[in-house]
Amino acid sequence: MLIRTAIYISSCVELKKCPKPLIPEYAFIGRSNVGKSSLINMLTGIGGLAKVSASPGKTQVINHFLINGEWYLVDLPGYGFARISKVKKKEWEMMISGYLLRRQNLMSVFVLVDIRVPVQKNDLDFINNMGESQIPFVILMTKCDKVSGHEVKLTISNWKKALSERWEECPRIIVSSAKTGDGRQEILNYINVSNRAFTATTR
Repeated sequence: MLIRTAIYISSCVELKKCPKPLIPEYAFIGRSNVGKSSLINMLTGIGGLAKVSASPGKTQVINHFLINGEWYLVDLPGYGFARISKVKKKEWEMMISGYLLRRQNLMSVFVLVDIRVPVQKNDLDFINNMGESQIPFVILMTKCDKVSGHEVKLTISNWKKALSERWEECPRIIVSSAKTGDGRQEILNYINVSNRAFTATTR
């Protein structure tokens, strides 16, 4: 798949205000500061599409971007640490949960984890909740350029071991880097296949 156009559409705090669910969409989410915005910019090839910040909690709304006029890329607020109040954090959790559970055209969620960080409980809890809710997802490991090939294999092995406690079959894992472009084609190929499946089910 080639990314020809990537256009910002809207930022919403309520599901009902999101664009009409007429085309497939893919959401990106992860702990704060996991490198989500940088990866989205790498994926689309547009440097300033998603705003990059050194401060956790920059994304606070549901951001929709229209890709090639055919599907939506959705930038969701991060979970975990952010300099916000408990009330605001609860609002975020309700917003994200409502979107994930009720968005009709959501084909898959890319759950981003920093490959340099050991398996975290909040990542595992989020992934397990996705499975229990039967929401399709892919684990997307970021920043692979910052570790060695041996460390990449070790991290994947540790994740598979942690997931095996709850999962009979390990969820799909894609290794990526916003700096080098690693994983870009695999992500786009996955989306391309899913787009065809969406078209087939809506005819």
